[in-house]
Amino acid sequence: MELKNKVAVVTGGTRGIGYAIVKAYLNEGAKVVLFGSRKESAEKAVAELKKENAGYEVEGMYPNLTTYAEVENAINSVAKKYGKIDILVNNAGVSARESIYEYNPDDFDNVIKLNVNAVFYATKAVAPIMKANGGGVIINTSSMVSIYGQAAGCAYPASKFAVNGLTKSLARELAADGIRVNAVAPGVTDTDMVANLPEPMREGIKKTIPLGRIGTPEDVANAFVYLASEKASYVTGEILSVDGCART
Repeated sequence: MELKNKVAVVTGGTRGIGYAIVKAYLNEGAKVVLFGSRKESAEKAVAELKKENAGYEVEGMYPNLTTYAEVENAINSVAKKYGKIDILVNNAGVSARESIYEYNPDDFDNVIKLNVNAVFYATKAVAPIMKANGGGVIINTSSMVSIYGQAAGCAYPASKFAVNGLTKSLARELAADGIRVNAVAPGVTDTDMVANLPEPMREGIKKTIPLGRIGTPEDVANAFVYLASEKASYVTGEILSVDGCART
């Protein structure tokens, strides 16, 4: 097992890519605390995981990720209970597709608060814990649009550009403390939204992807396992694209 006895915190871990990351980490022997947006969603995700495998060491929490005090309290409570935090996955995020002509400034701010500020908050809270423990791993969820942009909903690619900047800068800053910082940039992934698209639209998407298929949450989760493992012990400051070479 790649992550045996490791303690991981995964934000946005109740569904989609985040849920797949949690499950992959559990299968690799980690103890996982998933953060959800609501008590109900966190408890539901934990129940589903326990139903699949009663031996999974997993629990859920639901701090407001856009409030630093709540994030810090949650991170500190995990460290107090388990004695350490080895891995932090900053996966929680929100997207949008509004045109600039229709974009409400408050909606723009909300995207930045969750997609950027929350990454900073969780990292700031966990870094001293990891430093005291001799090191750790932080992995951020970016996006292919952080590299190529998108035609509408400018807050989302802007936020993911910022995530890339945080990743590369923090990798340099925290390397001396034994903390590796990387990001994964998924392409089109078969989460609920994509799975519910009409088949002709899905076929059109596939034609834009050189590998000829839409990625699965498990494809993306595998990258998070690799970057959290000792196999990536000399990898930091990287933005790993998992997009089937869909350079659009």
